[in-house]
Amino acid sequence: MCGPVRAAAQAFTAPGGMGSVTLAWQWVDNTGHRLTDGYYRERGQSVTTSALAELEYGITDRLAVTAGVPFVGAKYTGALPAPSGRSVDACQCWHAAFQDFGASLRYRFGTNLWAVTPLVRFDVPTHDYNYQGEAVVGRNLRELHVGAAAGLRLTRVVPKLNVQATYLYTFVEQPLPDVPLDRSSGAFDVGYPVGRRWYFRGTGAWQYTHGGLRAGSPTGNPFPFPGELNTPERLSQRDRLIKVKYWQAGGGLTYTAGPVDVFAFYSKYVWGRDAHNGAVYNLGLTYYFDLRRGMATF
Repeated sequence: MCGPVRAAAQAFTAPGGMGSVTLAWQWVDNTGHRLTDGYYRERGQSVTTSALAELEYGITDRLAVTAGVPFVGAKYTGALPAPSGRSVDACQCWHAAFQDFGASLRYRFGTNLWAVTPLVRFDVPTHDYNYQGEAVVGRNLRELHVGAAAGLRLTRVVPKLNVQATYLYTFVEQPLPDVPLDRSSGAFDVGYPVGRRWYFRGTGAWQYTHGGLRAGSPTGNPFPFPGELNTPERLSQRDRLIKVKYWQAGGGLTYTAGPVDVFAFYSKYVWGRDAHNGAVYNLGLTYYFDLRRGMATF
């Protein structure tokens, strides 16, 4: 999924005994592709919708665990015949399934004003789902993420202003032994409360695939299609093997109503190579509970 930073990547952790349940909906509008030289190809469009259920719990004041799984639906919306040549796209119909189960562990160093939080997370496909074409729910690969989040509450500079940065290195299962797919990703987040119940967030996010293959471009720079997808096996697995690089920017609002936060978030691709182009819309709510008192709290 794309969009706002999930609980598993936050720098500050909840007090021990406190937890939260998040239910989120996401809509991704893929309007085309950015090819290897940045050429925008307005073909291969698709839409993806996802429902995420995620549970976070503070084991101690510094140690937190998170687990969740999304249910994803995808539909090819571009012109026919579909570039993939796959029946999953040719029908221009919805295909839906559970995607990857994810779980993470975070440990926070610092105080209530600053935090450095190493984290580890793994994602495992819930089943052997299809990954070829545009109307698919994911890449069907196991991933291990390691990294850290750092957060700072700038109360002495701008009261109530919060900033956070996150970096993750992801070890990705290799479907072909000669094509590594490990990647780096990160996000920078600025948050500021507006009144007692509203909270504004602005964010930037990026990804860089250290391995992967470049598809080329109609301009011939650095080479024409299929570029490094130059064997039948590589071409058949191109949706897994592509060397994705992108930047996104976005923002959103959260409204607090007692033990529940309701949020809306929007982000847009602003730069990419061998990546989708488009926008991401998120809506959801987070319910907080406190097992120390046996009742909801906020």
